[in-house]
Amino acid sequence: MLKQPEILHQSHRGSMLLSLAALVIVLAAIKMAKDLMVPLLMAGFMAIICMPLLQVLIRRGVSSGWAVLLTMVSIVIALLGTGLLLGSSIADFSSRLPVYQDNLQHQMQGLLHWLDSMGISMSGGFLADVLDPSSAMKLAGNLLSAFGNILTNSFFILLTVIFLLFEFIAIPHKWALIAEHAPDTSHLHAFLESVNRYLAMKTGISLMTGLSVGLLTWGFGLDYPVLWGFLAFLFNFVPNIGSIIAAVPALLLAVIQLGVGDAALIGVGYIIINVLFGNVIEPRLLGRGVGLSTLVVFLSLVFWGWLLGPVGMLLSIPLTMIVKLALEADPEKRWIAVLLGPDVD
Repeated sequence: MLKQPEILHQSHRGSMLLSLAALVIVLAAIKMAKDLMVPLLMAGFMAIICMPLLQVLIRRGVSSGWAVLLTMVSIVIALLGTGLLLGSSIADFSSRLPVYQDNLQHQMQGLLHWLDSMGISMSGGFLADVLDPSSAMKLAGNLLSAFGNILTNSFFILLTVIFLLFEFIAIPHKWALIAEHAPDTSHLHAFLESVNRYLAMKTGISLMTGLSVGLLTWGFGLDYPVLWGFLAFLFNFVPNIGSIIAAVPALLLAVIQLGVGDAALIGVGYIIINVLFGNVIEPRLLGRGVGLSTLVVFLSLVFWGWLLGPVGMLLSIPLTMIVKLALEADPEKRWIAVLLGPDVD
């Protein structure tokens, strides 16, 4: 006959197995429905980012309907401006890519001659594979294409954002009507506040990073500074390795177009910008405890990229941060959030 501790242990183990089975089923359903889930996630992130503006308008006496309308007008203007600027840059870059490849071939021939003079023999085919800009920019191109595909569902996304914003406004009123029958939402409130603050601050820092990179590449005369600034904005949501991924295509183009010297200076500029915003400004605004370990960042990229496709890689860190903030809001699961976080000296 089983003793009480053994029964509790088996019950706990059965509960864990049931939870894992439910998680696998949910993840399989999300993967099958990723064409629907990705626009919904984008709408959710946009709604959260827009919440501070909406709250400011309502506090200043603007009615809820007008506040939502003004917020949506701001979103539409931002999306239209981004689409117009990026659309021309991507199309022009694609048309001029063969020219850049020819320039790279000439530079590689010079590099091979210099290596031969130093007594180093290396295969030209190997260098062509390593320095081929079409291969190096494949990841960035796929992500931009996926982002463009999402914008084709812009009507559905914007409509979802409108409903979410109206629901955010209505929830406090509904909760007040429930009164004493309402469940305790202290953990949920702390979680939503943390997510709202993180996404709003991270978006602002990413905008400043993208603007700085755009000005840097424009100052050196590098082609498509808007495109490189936008890539820096997107990949700034991915800590540790995002800045490297965003810099590689721009630096390769700088080597082809401007030469090694200017490319090295642009690389130094990238380092200064990312150290300033990533290691100085961001920890002061968000706190040093807000972050993920390098291993978790890498695994998040792999997992969310597998689950949701290329856009999942862009959303991987915000999604993982939301999971981490949710764990921090629960005292019993806070230890998991500490394990997911960065090293604390």
